[in-house]
Amino acid sequence: MEVCSSASLLGQQLTLIELERLSFIGPEEFVQAFAKDSPHIDSSFKDMKKTKNLESYVHWFNRLSYLVASEICKHSKKKQRVKTIEFWIETARECFNVGNFNSLMAIIAGLNMSPISRLKKTWHKVQQSAKFTILEQYMDPSSNFSSYRSTLKAALWRSAGATDQRQRVVIPFFSLLVKDIYFLNEGCRNRLDNGHINFEKFWQLAKQVTEFITWKQAACPYEKNANLVLFLLTTPVLNEKALTLLSFEREPPDNSVEKEHYKTLKTAS
Repeated sequence: MEVCSSASLLGQQLTLIELERLSFIGPEEFVQAFAKDSPHIDSSFKDMKKTKNLESYVHWFNRLSYLVASEICKHSKKKQRVKTIEFWIETARECFNVGNFNSLMAIIAGLNMSPISRLKKTWHKVQQSAKFTILEQYMDPSSNFSSYRSTLKAALWRSAGATDQRQRVVIPFFSLLVKDIYFLNEGCRNRLDNGHINFEKFWQLAKQVTEFITWKQAACPYEKNANLVLFLLTTPVLNEKALTLLSFEREPPDNSVEKEHYKTLKTAS
């Protein structure tokens, strides 16, 4: 919040980063990502395996989640932690509104990390809890993310008919997209029982990849804030152990399990 006081601006800059990273990923990376596990792929093709852009994008998701948690835990005063949590919730709402579902899910994951979710005294003062619950419902993993999939379809419908560049942006929850493509590839046979090619499988794969290409080609409608982007990409974040230790220092353990965990972390550090 010292770097950016506007949740709207932060959501827009996260979207800018997402679109830039998406643009680097080629459709061939999805094929190569699954090649190493397939006995049917020629070994020379496996040697060519390069998925650094895809892996970098997954790393960005994890970094954003840990950034959310780190920015909350770094404040020793409860009032500041409350403000930071509310700021991230507002940022998540902005991401939802602009169709940036990947950053939305990363922020939700960060707020749900154990070192953050256990801060009960802090959360008790948060005024945006109801808004956060609604966002969680949109990204609820139950029934194979049925709520998110319905929301994504609505965003795609909006994008298809939009003339405003800001309404054309659709950034999917990337890990789920990769999972869908993986299970479609691994769970369906290439050939039917009669020996014919399973065209339905390859049509579905082509549909998924074509949609991805459309999403990643969207022009970013937001002007870059260099200082904020630099902060988001380079500021140090705490690992899980450091976050947990700091969380216990912000709000002491309140049960025997937490007390034992805190003791173990203190001894190790």
